[in-house]
Amino acid sequence: MFRHFVILSFLLNASVALADPLPSWNDTDSKARIISFVENVTDTASDDYVTPSGRIAVFDNDGTLWGEQPVYFQLIYAVDAFQKMAQDDPDLITSDVLKAAAEGDYSALAEGGKEAVIEVLGATHSGLSVDDFQDSVADWVATANHPVTGLRYDQMTYQPMVELLRYLRDEGFKTYIVSGGGIHFMRVFAEAAYGIPAEQVIGTYTETSYEVIDGVPTIVKQPAIGFVDDKEGKPINIDRIIGKRPIIAGGNSDGDYAMVEWTTAGDGPRLGLIVHHTDGEREVAYACDSHIGRLCDGLANGPALGWLIVDMAKDWSRIYTGAQ
Repeated sequence: MFRHFVILSFLLNASVALADPLPSWNDTDSKARIISFVENVTDTASDDYVTPSGRIAVFDNDGTLWGEQPVYFQLIYAVDAFQKMAQDDPDLITSDVLKAAAEGDYSALAEGGKEAVIEVLGATHSGLSVDDFQDSVADWVATANHPVTGLRYDQMTYQPMVELLRYLRDEGFKTYIVSGGGIHFMRVFAEAAYGIPAEQVIGTYTETSYEVIDGVPTIVKQPAIGFVDDKEGKPINIDRIIGKRPIIAGGNSDGDYAMVEWTTAGDGPRLGLIVHHTDGEREVAYACDSHIGRLCDGLANGPALGWLIVDMAKDWSRIYTGAQ
């Protein structure tokens, strides 16, 4: 009996040891390189060993951990929210930009550029308490569906990246989101979607104020932008908030270039990762010519800098968490 128990235990342990940590990644060089890096920095006998306190990994959100086409999902939330607001009070439509938002005219909003986006976000995000804003986002995430895939937005996380985050944490890494998206927006779903707690979400934020409303101490969102967590702002915010240079950084656009560049410029083992959207059948293929997630410099310079360029079409057997 004891002998059978020992054999069974050995087989179970062997099965766990041989379990694929990245089952939605095809057996390509990208997968092999990720696993090799993680094994090297977690092996105490390796020259590349990194103590757990130094195992910091940072990832962009839009286009890296979940979809971002045809427009950023936070803008879709804002347009949906403004349409409801305008139905109740048409007098809120005070500009061409807000008229476009009320009509769901994303083409017109795109033509308005960053200023148009900020105007819509300001109209729907400011003046609310953080709690009320996040309750609104949570309701939207639970009920809204993407116009193309029909999936809920929290089902449009990239399954291979969710597996990578889990794998890294299993190997003693601390994982962070560092995104141009709104910090209060992302904190609503980050833990459920990615296993990343709210305090490890770094993003763009508006100014806020402390007010006592009806006797209740409250944090209220204001219209002014406090900090834009994009491009050079990403390494600045990582240094400010985390206080350590990561050893892994992943993104998908030139907005992530500075973060990956700064991460991989440090001493010791480093892994820079760029998700290249090459899959026009299961997702959307885009790069340098895209108005969303534009990727030029990362493709041109990344390979020479030693960055891993992940080809979605070749490297991933599955795209969305909510779809096989």
